This record gives sequence, C-alpha cells and structure tokens, in this order.
Amino acid sequence: MMKKKSKHTRRNRIGIILIAVVLFLCLGGTAVSLITNNRLPVAETETAQLSELEKARLAEIIQLRQTLGDTVWPGWGAAEIPVIVYNDAYAFLVGYDGNPPAGWQKVPQNDPRGGAWQPVPDNDFQGATYYRVPLAPDGPTPEAFTVLVGEQWTASMQTRAMMRVTMAEEFRSALPGAVREALPYALVANIFLRNSDSYIGTVLHESFHAYQGQAAPARLAAAEQAAARESAYPAADEAFTTAWQEELDLLQAALRAETDAEAFALVRQFLDARDARRAAAGLSPALIDYELQREWLEGAALYTELTILRAANENSAYQPATGMSVDPEFDGYDTFARRWQQETDQITRMASNEGDGRFYYSGMAQAALLDRLLPEWKVDYFDSDQFLEELLRTAVHPQT
Repeated sequence: MMKKKSKHTRRNRIGIILIAVVLFLCLGGTAVSLITNNRLPVAETETAQLSELEKARLAEIIQLRQTLGDTVWPGWGAAEIPVIVYNDAYAFLVGYDGNPPAGWQKVPQNDPRGGAWQPVPDNDFQGATYYRVPLAPDGPTPEAFTVLVGEQWTASMQTRAMMRVTMAEEFRSALPGAVREALPYALVANIFLRNSDSYIGTVLHESFHAYQGQAAPARLAAAEQAAARESAYPAADEAFTTAWQEELDLLQAALRAETDAEAFALVRQFLDARDARRAAAGLSPALIDYELQREWLEGAALYTELTILRAANENSAYQPATGMSVDPEFDGYDTFARRWQQETDQITRMASNEGDGRFYYSGMAQAALLDRLLPEWKVDYFDSDQFLEELLRTAVHPQT
C-alpha cells in the first residue's frame, strides 16, 4: 500500500535532498534550478484521456502479470485484476470486463467513493473501451493500494506522469523557502522514480494486493486494520531500534549467504534475535500481531514486485509489449540486478524507520528466504492463519 509509506522515510528523503542541494549549489546550479522549477508542471497537461505512453505501460503491466505472474505466485497471473490509474483530474479504469458500477470502494472500510464511470470518448485501450470518472480538486482519489469496483478487486496507482508531479511537490513542501527554490525538483523526482521498469513493478505491487483481497479478503482486512496500532509501536525507543538493527542485519546476511547451511543458521539467529527483542521490550500480543500482519501484507507485496521484475529479467523468451519500445525510460528489465542490490542494501537502513516501512523489508526478506528454504511455502500463504515468520520457523525447525 504505497499510499501510506514509500520505500524511504521522509527523513531519509530530506537528507538525500539536502545533500543534493549542497552539491548542486557547489556546482553553481542555482540559476538552472530556478529555470527548471519554473517550468515544473503543477498538474499533468493531458488529463482527459490516457497518453499513448501511459497506455503502453498499462499494456505491459497486464501482459507481464498474465505471462509470468503464475511463475511468481500460482494463480496471480490468471486472476482477473483490472487497473485504475489516476491523475489530477480523472481516474481511469482499464481491463474491466463489462460495464463497471459507479465509483469504487475504499477497503477494508468499504466506503463508497467517486461517481459514475463513463467511456472515454474517441479513445480506446487495446481496442476496447476504457472508462474514466472525474476527480474533485479536493476530493478523494482511488489511492495507491487496491480498491473494489463493484465486487472486483482492482489495483490502483497514480499515472507515472502524475507521480512525478506529486513527488516534486512533496519535496518542495518539505523544505524551507530559501532552499526550496534552489533544488531542481524534476531531477530529484527522477532519481526517486527510477525507470519505467520500477513503475511497472509498483503497479504490480498493488495488483498483488488485489490478489490478496481476492484470495483472502478477511486476512487483507485484518492486516490493513492493524496499521492503526502504529502509534503504540515503540519505534523510537533506542534499545528497541538497536535490536531491530540486529534482526535486519541477519536477514540481509541470510539473503546473501552462499550456502543453504549458512542461510539456515542465519535465519535461526534472526528468529532468536526477534524473540529476544520482543521479550526485552515486553511487546504486547497486539503489537506482535501488528508486525506479523504488516509483513504478511506489505512484505509479500514487495517480494512479489521484485520477483516479477526478476522473472522478466531472467526469462530470455519474454518480449515486452510493443508500445514499450518507444518509452525512453524503459530499460527492458536489464537493470534488475542493480535494483535488487539497492533493495537488499536498504534492508539494514530500516531499523529506525518512522512508519511501518521496516515491515516491507523484513517481510520481503523472509519471503525471499522461504523460496530458498521452504520452496512450497506459498501453498499455506492464503489457506492457513500462518504468517511469513511462522513459515520461516517451520523451515528451520521442521520438527516443531
């Protein structure tokens, strides 16, 4: 659910921004920044229909999941999962079979949002009708998670163009006035947005949330509602953070272990360290459940995001959708090795995360380790009450 957390905390982002400011000013870039920022759009210039480039990315998102999704997660590729993307003025719905009922429902509250979907005039998506609903300037958007359109679980995310605008505005609002005009937001936003490959992975992250909703709606609701416990979580406690650092260091080391025996040993150490942290902090059952639920929801989604990109990178027979050949930001998944290195490096930076971003990474690492240590683990992911951690305990302590 990328609407609530990104892969970096606001603190980390601002730190990187300030470093960029210093470097840029040292290079005499202030005038260039002023020009660049004056040209930075405050909204998308094309709002009433999807651009051809946005449609090409959506075609690739759908094709990639349908072609390789079942190799990543059995059943995900074959599932019917429409996609909503939205900009500053409209939400667009593609891949919906039939005439969609009005609006969407925010989950798990099932709050109705939005108006009637209307066919986009004089335009189509892959030869089929797609739909739009206008968004009020200060009204709700479908957000970045999964929503229900009627009874259909649907992935939801900003368009890539709108994401760039939103990110630039987030940076702009986070800094004081004097610094605000010096930073080239468009360039910084591009750094954080990475390439179109990553955008495709981000939308597929939300698509997996839709699949979680299809397969286990009660579990998705419980995992999402658990986020309300964040305010009671002792994330700022120094000893607690130090103990989390040990866990994350062990997870990273286990992921990078050269032998299965080494990986097993490091996972056992991780589980022991986790038990010790909870005991030392007197962590309540509700807060332990909070950890497990968020890892189940978001850790598995980040794992799926990265694993589908890996599958596209490693499958030499896979051919991206035709329209992607004209996307200047698409690298054909050739940069996945660098992305994986960045994400595994990030694991050990999440101990002091202000939100629940640490659970994206601790959960992702556990899921990736399960691929190695308990290859059939996905069989029990939806059909039992087990969490990733419990499956990992089964992998390393099969007799218990």
